[in-house]
Amino acid sequence: MFFNSLDFLIFLPIVYALYWLLQQRDLKWQNLLLLVASYYFYACWDYRFMFLLMFSTFLDYFTGIKMADAGNNRIKKFWFWTSIIVNLGFLAVFKYYNFFAENLEASLSAIGWKVDFWTLQVILPVGISFYTFHGLSYVIDIYYNRIQPNRNIVNYSVFVSFFPLLVAGPIERATHLLPQIEKKRHFDYAKTVDGLRQILWGLFKKVIIADNCATYANEVFNHYADHTGSTLLIGAVFFAIQIYGDFSGYSDIALGTARLFGIDLLRNFAYPYFSRDIAEFWRRWHISLSSWFKDYLYIPLGGSKGGFWMQIRNTFIIFVVSGFWHGASWTFIAWGFINALYFMPLMLLGSNRNNIGIVAEDRTFPSIKELGQMALTFFITCIAWIFFRAESMTQAFAMIKGIFSPSLLSLPAVRPTYMIATCLIFFLIEWQGRRDPFAIQHFLLKQKRAIRWTFYYILIISILLFAGKEQTFIYFQF
Repeated sequence: MFFNSLDFLIFLPIVYALYWLLQQRDLKWQNLLLLVASYYFYACWDYRFMFLLMFSTFLDYFTGIKMADAGNNRIKKFWFWTSIIVNLGFLAVFKYYNFFAENLEASLSAIGWKVDFWTLQVILPVGISFYTFHGLSYVIDIYYNRIQPNRNIVNYSVFVSFFPLLVAGPIERATHLLPQIEKKRHFDYAKTVDGLRQILWGLFKKVIIADNCATYANEVFNHYADHTGSTLLIGAVFFAIQIYGDFSGYSDIALGTARLFGIDLLRNFAYPYFSRDIAEFWRRWHISLSSWFKDYLYIPLGGSKGGFWMQIRNTFIIFVVSGFWHGASWTFIAWGFINALYFMPLMLLGSNRNNIGIVAEDRTFPSIKELGQMALTFFITCIAWIFFRAESMTQAFAMIKGIFSPSLLSLPAVRPTYMIATCLIFFLIEWQGRRDPFAIQHFLLKQKRAIRWTFYYILIISILLFAGKEQTFIYFQF
């Protein structure tokens, strides 16, 4: 069930109406409804993997209680490692087994050992990387006595499987989401309107920006050998815009949908393409994943408190693991490695936290310096995205070579003027709303009612008439 599908358009109002009809009943009934709706939502993808979601949920719920009730540290540690090994084991089998098997087979063949490893012929369970990380953070926090276990199986199950965030995040923390699930929620008209506004903006990002950009990005990437450097660069730029519109659009729909039910999810994007350096970009892109790796991997490794070489080691580990989290492919590992290389000069010069605030926060326009910094950051990000999108390392290097060739100065073969204009208008709106959690949250409220509603109708009509060819949300594959 896609957020931009007719099925979801029917599903959401029904769940929303039933949810608030239960407002006068005990809180457990609202949470039970959310759990049933979430499991139905997930089953619509592939009901065969329901057992995996439910098993992971029960394992971590049971582990949390066992660790809290453990009489000594040895028992506590046993349950902790049981949960970690089982959760990562499932992730390794379904997501990474074939990668390691195929690469080991190729390595052994290169030295003359002919082997034929058995590989899994199964699809990747949707959302497994996300709900696994939900559970891992919960178990780790209990183990280090940061939180107490939740002893209500329904409430904990909603935390793991709440349908707006189930298949592509944001990656929630128990300290943030569970208290909201356990607290009585009351209908708030202003919050509902705000949620609908964010859903509308997210849908526009997805079906108008991302799906239309995908048409041109796919054309270039699928026939990269036939194109000049200028066309390859245009393709990389279109993919950069596509993945932003696709994933931040999903996140807007998820956060807006959750707000309809009186729940606030973690923010996942903060206008990353207005970043002035790569460190700022990673503070603004997929925020929930970046903060997860920071808290549960980077800091335990020693963070930036160790010596010079330890800082370099930890930085490369965090970026490479982040790349590998996205997919079992050398292209994702290379993407992470490249971003680590980008980050190195900032870290070594101690300037990785120079740009913390919002760019041009008190001004309408950026300075020439800020504009140049944003352009450079966007350019190197587009180059890195080539590895993320490419089907192979060979394709990625061929595209990079083509871009940095004399043909870069030729006219591109792909020149969709109307789409370029649409993207420029989109980013102007994003720029205008960059101080808010989503672009059209507040600045439109300053306008007259007629102007606001004209804008909303333009978005709705655009979505109905000019949606691009339907594309699966990119992050559903992770």
